[in-house]
Amino acid sequence: MNKLMEFLNYEFTFSKDIHITIKAILLVIVALLFTSLILKLLRKLITQKLPNDDKVKFISLFSFSKWFIYVVIILMTLHNIGVNVTALFAASAALLVGVGLALQTLFQDIISGVFILVDQSVHVGDIIELDGKVGRVEEIKLRTTRAVTIDNKVLIIPNHLYLTNSLYNWTENGTETREHILVGVAYGSDIELVKKLLLEAASSHPDVISTPKPKVLFINFGDSSLDFKLIFTLNNSFEAALPKSDIRFKIDALFREHNISIPFPQRDVHFYKSKK
Repeated sequence: MNKLMEFLNYEFTFSKDIHITIKAILLVIVALLFTSLILKLLRKLITQKLPNDDKVKFISLFSFSKWFIYVVIILMTLHNIGVNVTALFAASAALLVGVGLALQTLFQDIISGVFILVDQSVHVGDIIELDGKVGRVEEIKLRTTRAVTIDNKVLIIPNHLYLTNSLYNWTENGTETREHILVGVAYGSDIELVKKLLLEAASSHPDVISTPKPKVLFINFGDSSLDFKLIFTLNNSFEAALPKSDIRFKIDALFREHNISIPFPQRDVHFYKSKK
């Protein structure tokens, strides 16, 4: 027994301040095995409901992250059993601070990518609006999201922007979205006829869904016009600009046909001659 204790207490000396025993090494190995088991259970728990593509991405990140966790566990275990790791921390502190500052944004992107994969807030094919930019999601990576805009330009979005900006997911509740067109008519116009023509313009377009039916709201008595909002539903909001343009053409043609004018802002300017 004494020989066993002597063997376990045998000490390896690396410097004046850093030394370690065989017992400490065995405790570190046990701690790593226990940590490895916990990480495997955690990985299975998180990935069991993820799609296959996202599962592969998460596992690759997990494999990278677990080495960092192992280093932390080793240092914590050595510190708790009395091994002096202060000198090691002091020697590497400046380097770790510099690396941490340089990789801060990278880690933010990766952590945000993990959140996206886990909570499934954004999927491939979703139409998103972020910081005033709209695109259809083509690929979600751990650091960036790749989207394509309506004019076929590629939009590379760093994932940390999801945490710092408001994200609008146009298709979270499905591909159908409510769109609207604002139009003003001259005072004195037949507003019931205006409502009828607006509904006709929307209903006649093939991309407008019949259910729910288009609606017209009388929203305001403007400075120079009676203001209306035409509301309708589309099944492809990503290309909403095209049917909305067609409907505007139709509205203009119907208004001209029925002598309804769309006024433009007017101002009366008065000149006063000063008396001398």
